[in-house]
Amino acid sequence: MRCFVAIDIPEEIRAELADLQKDLAGRVDIRKGDAKWVEPEAMHLTLKFLGEVPDNQIVEVCKIVETVAARHAAFDFPVEQVGSFGGHSARVLWVGAGLNSPELGQLQQDLEEQFEQAGWPREGRQFSGHLTLCRIRNVKAGEKLAAAAKQYTDYDLGTVEAASLCVYESQLKPQGPIYTRLGHYALHEQ
Repeated sequence: MRCFVAIDIPEEIRAELADLQKDLAGRVDIRKGDAKWVEPEAMHLTLKFLGEVPDNQIVEVCKIVETVAARHAAFDFPVEQVGSFGGHSARVLWVGAGLNSPELGQLQQDLEEQFEQAGWPREGRQFSGHLTLCRIRNVKAGEKLAAAAKQYTDYDLGTVEAASLCVYESQLKPQGPIYTRLGHYALHEQ
C-alpha cells in the first residue's frame, strides 16, 4: 500500500484554504480541467512519502514514527505565503507550512534519517513544508496561476500546532485519493 507520514491540519485552517482556492480560481481564466484543486478535507503537511510499503512492514513504519514523535516536543508553525513549484509555468500551487520553522525541519530530518536507517530511500530534494492547493495540467494555466500567486506573498493564516504525527495509506481513485489513517502518535508536551 502507498503510505506517507504527515501532520494533520485543523478544520478552520482548511476552511480558509478552501476560500483561498475559490479566490484564486476566480482570478484566472482557465478551463475546468486545467487544474486539479485539492479537496480541503484531504489537505495535510506531508513530512515523508514512503511510496509502496508491503503489508508486513506497516508495523515497522508505525514504530519508527512513534519513536520519532516521542523524541520531539509539540510546537507551532506558520501557515503563510502562496507559492508554486515549476517556475514560470507552475505545476503545483501551494501555501507554505513551517517554511522557516527549525522545529519542523528537525522533526522532518529525524524522520528522514530513521527511515533511511531502516532501508527506505532518502528524499532527493530539500524538504519544503507546504499544503498543496492544486496540481496544474496545462502550461498556460500554470503561467496564469503562478502570476496570480504572486499577489499572495503576504498571505498569512497564522499558526498551526504540530501535536502529533500520522501514518496514512493513500489509495488513488479516479475521483481523487482516499486517505486512511493507520497510526496517530503524539509529540510530547513541552
